Amino acid sequence: MHAVTIVEGALVWAERDDPRPGPGELLVQVRAAGVNGADLLQRRGLYPPPPGVVADVPGLELAGEVVAVGEGASRFAPGDRVMSIVAGGGQAELAVVPEGSALRVPDAMSDAEAGGFPEVFSTAHDALVTQAALSAGERVLVSGAAGGVGTAAVQLAHALGATVVASVRSPEARDAVAALGADAVVEPAEVAASGPYDVCLELVGAPALAATLPAMATGGRAVVIGVGAGARLELDLLAVMGRRLRIGGSTLRARSLEDKAAVAAAVARDVLPLVASGAVRVPVWATVPMAEAQAAYDRFAAGGKVGKLVLVTD
Repeated sequence: MHAVTIVEGALVWAERDDPRPGPGELLVQVRAAGVNGADLLQRRGLYPPPPGVVADVPGLELAGEVVAVGEGASRFAPGDRVMSIVAGGGQAELAVVPEGSALRVPDAMSDAEAGGFPEVFSTAHDALVTQAALSAGERVLVSGAAGGVGTAAVQLAHALGATVVASVRSPEARDAVAALGADAVVEPAEVAASGPYDVCLELVGAPALAATLPAMATGGRAVVIGVGAGARLELDLLAVMGRRLRIGGSTLRARSLEDKAAVAAAVARDVLPLVASGAVRVPVWATVPMAEAQAAYDRFAAGGKVGKLVLVTD
């Protein structure tokens, strides 16, 4: 097979040995794989994969067809369309997937949409529902709402019956984010004046969270899942105590297989029916041949996108 391979900070479409599924695993012929900010960090050596995961082939999500199953894997059969988060190695022609993390692709979903679904919708659902317990009638801020996780979070929060305020830096992206269900789309400088917020999903980092915390409602919950703009801030603990704020964080990559299976089960239960009904979708900003991953990463880094950039093998 061929795989996107990190070679001294560059991306090369290189020949690699075909992987084989172990017990409880699926071998998937990859049709599409989303690009995420973590992939760019891994290329720079700043986000290494967990132990035992291939280190020089990026890719945290994929979609394709099952071509073989390992011992004990029984939920899927060869020919089934699946999509899944993976700890690495997703940007390749073949990839091994733990069966517990795999989701069946809805019939109406394209390969590109499926390839851009697992990481962002799993992350957004886990942060909003599992971590922050967002409920109908609450006000939620999605900080950095134009990216993959942001567009997923806006749709999920809207589907839950929350009032959604989306912070978007690019003026060109605001109408598209509003069309996904945001009740208000604001500039980052307008976040503090647009509160109060019961929940904040922080995708930007420390400077954005510092501006948001004074606008949190009593009992507010902030979940940090992105720190691209910085990871450190000065925190007024008296304000946290006085308004009973909760500040947490979440990542998926380093979690146990059992935890990832639980996340997948929650997405299958809560999100896939919304996909089937058309209530949520994967906004695919662009597709790029997987062999041209270097160009795709450059486009991703340039910014200005709304939704997902997806690598495709056909």
